[in-house]
Amino acid sequence: MRDLPSPTAETSSRDRLLRASAGLLALLVLTGLAVIGLYSLPLGRSLKPVFLGWLLVLLASYWLYAGLGYRPLLLLQLFAFSAAASIGSVHFVLGLPLLRIAALGLAVLGGVLALINLVGMLR
Repeated sequence: MRDLPSPTAETSSRDRLLRASAGLLALLVLTGLAVIGLYSLPLGRSLKPVFLGWLLVLLASYWLYAGLGYRPLLLLQLFAFSAAASIGSVHFVLGLPLLRIAALGLAVLGGVLALINLVGMLR
Protein backbone atom coordinates (compact mmCIF):
# COMPACT_ATOMS: atom_id res chain seq x y z
CA MET A 1 0.00 0.00 0.00
CA ARG A 2 1.34 3.39 -0.98
CA ASP A 3 1.56 6.27 1.50
CA LEU A 4 0.03 9.39 0.05
CA PRO A 5 1.46 12.70 1.18
CA SER A 6 -0.90 14.78 3.25
CA PRO A 7 -2.27 17.73 1.32
CA THR A 8 -1.08 21.20 2.23
CA ALA A 9 -2.64 24.59 1.69
CA GLU A 10 -0.67 25.00 -1.53
CA THR A 11 -2.27 21.93 -3.14
CA SER A 12 -5.74 21.94 -1.54
CA SER A 13 -9.08 22.96 -2.93
CA ARG A 14 -11.03 25.95 -1.62
CA ASP A 15 -13.47 23.71 0.28
CA ARG A 16 -10.68 21.84 2.04
CA LEU A 17 -9.03 25.13 2.98
CA LEU A 18 -12.26 26.37 4.57
CA ARG A 19 -12.69 23.11 6.50
CA ALA A 20 -9.06 23.20 7.60
CA SER A 21 -9.44 26.85 8.65
CA ALA A 22 -12.46 25.95 10.76
CA GLY A 23 -10.42 23.13 12.31
CA LEU A 24 -7.54 25.50 13.03
CA LEU A 25 -9.88 27.99 14.63
CA ALA A 26 -11.41 25.24 16.79
CA LEU A 27 -7.93 24.11 17.86
CA LEU A 28 -7.02 27.70 18.76
CA VAL A 29 -10.17 28.01 20.89
CA LEU A 30 -9.39 24.70 22.63
CA THR A 31 -5.82 25.86 23.21
CA GLY A 32 -7.16 29.07 24.74
CA LEU A 33 -9.35 27.04 27.09
CA ALA A 34 -6.37 24.85 27.99
CA VAL A 35 -4.33 27.96 28.75
CA ILE A 36 -7.06 29.26 31.07
CA GLY A 37 -7.05 25.90 32.86
CA LEU A 38 -3.26 25.86 32.95
CA TYR A 39 -3.05 29.26 34.59
CA SER A 40 -5.53 28.21 37.29
CA LEU A 41 -3.22 25.39 38.40
CA PRO A 42 -1.12 26.08 41.52
CA LEU A 43 2.23 26.09 39.72
CA GLY A 44 5.06 28.56 40.03
CA ARG A 45 5.15 31.77 38.00
CA SER A 46 7.97 30.50 35.78
CA LEU A 47 6.60 27.02 35.14
CA LYS A 48 3.26 28.00 33.54
CA PRO A 49 4.79 29.62 30.42
CA VAL A 50 7.04 26.57 29.98
CA PHE A 51 4.00 24.27 29.90
CA LEU A 52 2.28 26.65 27.49
CA GLY A 53 5.34 26.69 25.23
CA TRP A 54 5.49 22.92 24.99
CA LEU A 55 1.73 22.79 24.37
CA LEU A 56 2.22 25.18 21.45
CA VAL A 57 5.05 23.00 20.10
CA LEU A 58 2.72 19.98 20.13
CA LEU A 59 0.00 22.00 18.42
CA ALA A 60 2.35 23.32 15.73
CA SER A 61 3.68 19.79 15.15
CA TYR A 62 0.14 18.53 14.63
CA TRP A 63 -0.64 21.36 12.21
CA LEU A 64 2.46 20.48 10.21
CA TYR A 65 1.66 16.74 10.28
CA ALA A 66 -1.96 17.28 9.23
CA GLY A 67 -1.05 19.77 6.50
CA LEU A 68 -3.15 22.54 8.02
CA GLY A 69 -1.55 25.49 6.35
CA TYR A 70 1.35 26.67 4.26
CA ARG A 71 4.37 24.48 4.88
CA PRO A 72 7.06 27.23 5.07
CA LEU A 73 4.96 29.20 7.57
CA LEU A 74 4.26 26.07 9.58
CA LEU A 75 7.98 25.24 9.72
CA LEU A 76 8.83 28.77 10.88
CA GLN A 77 6.02 28.61 13.42
CA LEU A 78 7.26 25.27 14.75
CA PHE A 79 10.80 26.65 14.97
CA ALA A 80 9.63 29.76 16.86
CA PHE A 81 7.51 27.77 19.33
CA SER A 82 10.26 25.16 19.83
CA ALA A 83 12.87 27.82 20.49
CA ALA A 84 10.51 29.65 22.86
CA ALA A 85 9.74 26.47 24.80
CA SER A 86 13.42 25.50 25.01
CA ILE A 87 14.51 28.97 26.11
CA GLY A 88 11.63 29.05 28.60
CA SER A 89 12.79 25.74 30.05
CA VAL A 90 16.33 27.09 30.41
CA HIS A 91 14.91 30.22 32.05
CA PHE A 92 13.04 28.02 34.53
CA VAL A 93 16.29 26.28 35.47
CA LEU A 94 18.65 29.29 35.48
CA GLY A 95 16.26 32.12 36.31
CA LEU A 96 17.78 34.67 33.91
CA PRO A 97 15.26 37.44 33.09
CA LEU A 98 16.71 37.98 29.61
CA LEU A 99 15.78 34.42 28.67
CA ARG A 100 12.17 35.04 29.69
CA ILE A 101 12.01 38.08 27.41
CA ALA A 102 13.54 36.11 24.51
CA ALA A 103 11.11 33.22 25.03
CA LEU A 104 8.16 35.61 25.12
CA GLY A 105 9.30 37.31 21.92
CA LEU A 106 9.65 33.99 20.10
CA ALA A 107 6.24 32.82 21.35
CA VAL A 108 4.65 36.04 20.08
CA LEU A 109 6.44 35.56 16.73
CA GLY A 110 5.03 32.03 16.51
CA GLY A 111 1.56 33.35 17.29
CA VAL A 112 1.84 35.99 14.57
CA LEU A 113 2.93 33.31 12.10
CA ALA A 114 -0.07 31.17 13.11
CA LEU A 115 -2.37 34.13 12.53
CA ILE A 116 -0.80 34.84 9.13
CA ASN A 117 -1.25 31.16 8.24
CA LEU A 118 -4.91 31.21 9.25
CA VAL A 119 -5.64 34.44 7.36
CA GLY A 120 -3.79 33.11 4.31
CA MET A 121 -5.96 30.01 4.31
CA LEU A 122 -9.16 32.06 4.51
CA ARG A 123 -8.26 34.24 1.52
